[in-house]
Amino acid sequence: MAAMTYLQAISDAMREEMRADERVFVMGEDIGVFGGAFKVTDGFIDEFGPRRVMDTPLAESAIVGCAIGAAVEGMRPIAEMQFADFISCGFDQLVNVAGKMHYRQGLSVNITVRLPSGGGFSGGPFHSQNPEAWFVHAPGIKVVAPSTAEDAKGLLISAIRDPNPVCFLEHKHLYRRVKGEVPGGRYETPFTARVAREGTDLVVIAYGAMVHTALDATADLDGSVEVLDLRSLKPLDEDAILASVRKCSKVVVVDEANGSCAVGAQVAALIAERGWEDLDGPVVRVATPDVPIPFSPPLEQAVLPQAHDIEEACRELLAY
Repeated sequence: MAAMTYLQAISDAMREEMRADERVFVMGEDIGVFGGAFKVTDGFIDEFGPRRVMDTPLAESAIVGCAIGAAVEGMRPIAEMQFADFISCGFDQLVNVAGKMHYRQGLSVNITVRLPSGGGFSGGPFHSQNPEAWFVHAPGIKVVAPSTAEDAKGLLISAIRDPNPVCFLEHKHLYRRVKGEVPGGRYETPFTARVAREGTDLVVIAYGAMVHTALDATADLDGSVEVLDLRSLKPLDEDAILASVRKCSKVVVVDEANGSCAVGAQVAALIAERGWEDLDGPVVRVATPDVPIPFSPPLEQAVLPQAHDIEEACRELLAY
């Protein structure tokens, strides 16, 4: 296995699938000659050519719509939104066409929409959002959010091969900050949760960048704290969530997205409905308030969940 950053693992996944399957191609703004805003597709156009590495106009609706048409004809397009926030411009095509095509016409829409998401770099209100709840709510669309380099590669390959539309949320704050051993070649990671750290006294349930924040926040707590990485937000691994609840009895749910109607809210509702008798305290949530993400670094840190927020929530619940 080779050591790769989160960004390199995403790039490697696409290269592996494009080399092995001529149906796979990538499209998006500035992904060709420029190599992408974050250089994820750097060098792709030299290896695969402009027919499989397509620079598109600044038109997210057209990008998603063209990807849908190609998928219906048997291709496997990977559409990049330069920032996840911009997917709102392609919302109708993704939600009302891609997500419902199989139900309406029995057609597979094998598209992967890459969404560079999240804050932590002072990108402000138009470049720092976590829009996953929009698509978790939409029928026919799968949503995944890796936290490690190994999972970033494996989940992206699984997404590319999946016959359904998949929103692939790749957290920008992790691109060059997270590094790990990544298997070579082609492998798939299932759309299920993983235990990032075993524990018995309390479980922190998180995904994406918040998994690392949770691990840092709870490393020195008095008590055995488990960290459960959801990885897949839809489908949600309910069995893994409830198993951790049964084992630990106390739960903190962390969500970088706005708290209202977010994935963390669904996790809390699941636990309240099916894990109530296993609880030894209230389900505690740590999430972003329903405000735009500020440009100012101190204000951004005040808005987004920080390690000390998670640590405080865990300490209070452990002492409950």
